[in-house]
Amino acid sequence: MPARLRALVTVVCAVVLGALLPVGAAHAASRTVQGGRLDWGIKTSFQSYVTGPIAKGSYSLTGGAATVGGSRFRFHSATGTYDGDTGAFRAGFLGGVHFVGHGKADGTHQLDLTISRPTIRISGGTGTLHVDVSSKAKDTGAVTTSTQVPFATLALGGIDMRGGGNAVALNNLPATLTAEGAKSFAGYYEAGTELDPVSLSTDVRAATAEQPRATPTGPAKAKEPTVSAAKSPSPKATSGAIRDGAVDWGVRRTFREYVTGDIAKGKWTLSSGAQDGGALFRFPSGQGTYSDGKLTASFAGAVRFTGENGLDLALSGLRATVGTDGTGTLYADAASADFTGTGVPLITFTAGQPAPRDGLVALTEAPAKLTARGARAFGGMYKAGTEMDPVSLAVTLTDAAELPALPDLGSAATGAEPSATPEPSATDAAPVADTENTASASGSGGPLLPVGLAAGSLLLVAAAFAYAVHRRRTRPAVDAPDRPQA
Repeated sequence: MPARLRALVTVVCAVVLGALLPVGAAHAASRTVQGGRLDWGIKTSFQSYVTGPIAKGSYSLTGGAATVGGSRFRFHSATGTYDGDTGAFRAGFLGGVHFVGHGKADGTHQLDLTISRPTIRISGGTGTLHVDVSSKAKDTGAVTTSTQVPFATLALGGIDMRGGGNAVALNNLPATLTAEGAKSFAGYYEAGTELDPVSLSTDVRAATAEQPRATPTGPAKAKEPTVSAAKSPSPKATSGAIRDGAVDWGVRRTFREYVTGDIAKGKWTLSSGAQDGGALFRFPSGQGTYSDGKLTASFAGAVRFTGENGLDLALSGLRATVGTDGTGTLYADAASADFTGTGVPLITFTAGQPAPRDGLVALTEAPAKLTARGARAFGGMYKAGTEMDPVSLAVTLTDAAELPALPDLGSAATGAEPSATPEPSATDAAPVADTENTASASGSGGPLLPVGLAAGSLLLVAAAFAYAVHRRRTRPAVDAPDRPQA
């Protein structure tokens, strides 16, 4: 082959390969896990022991964790990565459970265990559950705090984690306590003990093609400061009208469990903009004022609990006040079978002295107690002074300030039970043996040729084209069409 022809074919091949290779590279990149929940009871018999007649203890939820079903805890707001090619998966969740039992005269407990921030790691067909653990040894009383302990191994049962869908859902994975987990469990169980199974569902963001980086053509120049960068920042508001706000409150955990349990067999319904965060309800669109530690704000949203045995309680028109003495009150319009009231002081909470920070005034999980009128709204189910779910409240004083994020349960949180394998994409439904399918760049959904086959085909076409051009250019002059005379 002449040198000029070889050069032409080389250039064409380089262009074709350059266009193809980034497609495979983008497909292999890990994708972001954002949003989802993990349901796990830790160990049901341990829960029964803690709350039973021997330990006479209890558990409380922290960081937005919730309960679901009879004995499972729900952890929220998954973040991590997922590689559909290899099946490698990592997702960390927020929330925790604090167990106490065997109370002492000084108010402390012999049993004191907190498990929080579960993280699932799956790689090469092996799954592990990591958690943060704070525990008190049952013999010595020494407190140990450990971060991301490999607490349990997960049996995947041959599940193929590879796929290209927009969610990963795993249901009832058997979990077994590890040696490290047994140690951090304060010695209550030995390594190899069967724990409650783990279920999870997470959203996976679509992969985006990486933008090519510009090749520098010379030495980098220092960026000159702009006029706006030289200006001093605007003052941060410390009082005045509230721009936005939200109250996060779960009413009472045991009340929610009663509503959805075997007795009431009921549900709750949100309206007027209220949102479900798993362990709490968010009442948004706060309006009001804040000045020198004193706050008054009203919020949108409503929740209605209904069920058997005459259960029907609606709460709306929420309003919160915080006085200079650090005491807060949450009011609501309440309607039940035996009670109707407007602006009822439902609960009081310990607010302290919330101060603005970067235009945001916030308090998190303030302890709350039921008032006498609140007890009437609940039909006498609870007495005045009963501990209710803590209150979190946040308001913004500037447009730039942002409210804390609501726990993210993922798109599958309200859907059907998760499947045992990652959700397949449309192109995974009918895979071609020994080939790799990818979506078309135009988004039409049509599969491209496998990279190796497409590259080979296009290279042959390019070579044929180059050869044809070469022959045409080297034909005798008599074969060329006559040119007009000058």
